Amino acid sequence: MKTYNEIKKELEARKDLSAWSKGVTIYALELLEEYQERAAYEGREAADRAEFKTWLLNGADSWKSYSYGGSSLIYNGDIAERLCCPSEYKRTREGERRPNSREEWLDVQARALYQAACRLSRIAF
Repeated sequence: MKTYNEIKKELEARKDLSAWSKGVTIYALELLEEYQERAAYEGREAADRAEFKTWLLNGADSWKSYSYGGSSLIYNGDIAERLCCPSEYKRTREGERRPNSREEWLDVQARALYQAACRLSRIAF
């Protein structure tokens, strides 16, 4: 497994073009910070990918429960601002409207968190 600084440097070096990808990278950096706190508490790094994912989830059983449990952003406007391009942000009235007919903003955040965790896992191992 790569070190914290190597992972952070690789994430910060990404040249994301879309608002979604930039938002996922921000979530990945936040998850990396939380992972670092857990590693310091445990006194070691995660042994494998499964333990890494468990530590990232921070006690939640899924990214949906992580999102709905308030472990990340909780306001629709904040989530929309992080993940939407300006036109989509305006179309959803700064997060007041649902992002689509099938999801709430917390569901969208759960998808972004899942992608951020996958991105971290690919870089770390």
